[in-house]
Amino acid sequence: MEVLRDMQIQGTKVPHLVILPLPFQGHINPMLQLATLLQSKGFSITLIHTHFNSPNPSNYPNFNFEPIPDGLSDSQLWTEDPVKILYFLNDTCQAPFHDRLSRLLSDGPVTCIITDEIFYFTKAVADQLKLPRILLNTGSATYATTTASLKLLQQNGLLSITDGQPNTLIPEIPPLRIKDIPDIGTTDPDTFEQLGANVLNAMRSTLGYIMNTFDDLESTALAKIRQDIHPMPLFAVGPLCKFSPGSSNSLLTQDYSCMAWLDKQAPQTVIYVSFGSTASFDKRNVVEIAWGLANSDQPFLWVIRRGSIHGHDQVELPEGFEEKTRERGQIVNWAPQQKVLAHPSVGGFWTHNGWNSTLESICEGVPMICSPYLWDQNLNARYVSHVWRVGIQLENGFDRSEIEWAIRRLMVEIEGKDIRERVRDLKENAMHCIEKGGSSYESLDGLVDIIMSL
Repeated sequence: MEVLRDMQIQGTKVPHLVILPLPFQGHINPMLQLATLLQSKGFSITLIHTHFNSPNPSNYPNFNFEPIPDGLSDSQLWTEDPVKILYFLNDTCQAPFHDRLSRLLSDGPVTCIITDEIFYFTKAVADQLKLPRILLNTGSATYATTTASLKLLQQNGLLSITDGQPNTLIPEIPPLRIKDIPDIGTTDPDTFEQLGANVLNAMRSTLGYIMNTFDDLESTALAKIRQDIHPMPLFAVGPLCKFSPGSSNSLLTQDYSCMAWLDKQAPQTVIYVSFGSTASFDKRNVVEIAWGLANSDQPFLWVIRRGSIHGHDQVELPEGFEEKTRERGQIVNWAPQQKVLAHPSVGGFWTHNGWNSTLESICEGVPMICSPYLWDQNLNARYVSHVWRVGIQLENGFDRSEIEWAIRRLMVEIEGKDIRERVRDLKENAMHCIEKGGSSYESLDGLVDIIMSL
């Protein structure tokens, strides 16, 4: 670390990192947090990004921003299978990324590329331009080990899920049930298989592998990755949301008015409800959510994002709901989530369990109600509720009586007190990891050292 500061003082050229995030909220957040952290250590940062979901340069005045075309149309974004979009981006971004990187090299050296692991095309570009490359995995270590185990078990015909029901435990990968297997949300499993094979192949010859997690949370999974899956150096530098808390990475406009409303609420009484940037529900589910919140008698802050209700641009809540909840409910289009979770009035988080949201909740000591939607969220919810035991999972979709009971269990029953104590312990562990001498602090030092050795 001191080497970088000394180089700046002596006028030596600062090491230059090129960062390429995958253009989705759950991937952009940790990548920009990582870039902000590395910039604070003295590195020069150039962010190459797609036009789709382009980040706001004004939030990062010390970064250099370089846009590249991605070829995505609005119709694709609304209708295409998400896996096909990922495959498409890997195809269309390779040539413009190569051209932009070549131009950067003509102006001066680039020390290293740091890219989302799903952008497998960057291996070919890095090889052609003779640049080292480091990968960022934005999911949990448990998700990485589970998907690897599933693939191996399927290949060997050893996976015992053929005749099971959704709640059947899978003996080979406890504590997961059939329903907890990651849902890739695709109608084209062959394309997904090819995408995964391409990602795995592109991991070869990389300089290192960064993960947004910490040892005290996922020590077993991290050990398995180090030993069995990825032989390259592994840097568990999370939670990035606490290592780099000052950066604003939201692709949606945040409504800060909810903070003043939270100021008026009693400590640990508010249930914060947000299902992320991509989940959408039919109107019947929204009605059940609304009445579950209303009947719980707890104050709530509910994020209803535009596009989150199928076929409806405007929010249409059931008759009588507003009258019943006027004194204790607040609805916004989008919230500054980290600030909300850190607010003393928030006592619970009803979440889709994306990895970023799960980490943010743990890091603020806020227990969860889990309603997973896609991808890794089923697995994350299972670990929250049954391994770390810092939340309650809604097992049967959206039913107002089950929602009401889950909120009351978490917020007012003795069970919620025990859950709150466990999540506070995890919060303390997370803070220890990023302090000097902690595992994530040391891992970050190792990442800086390996880049400086180039």
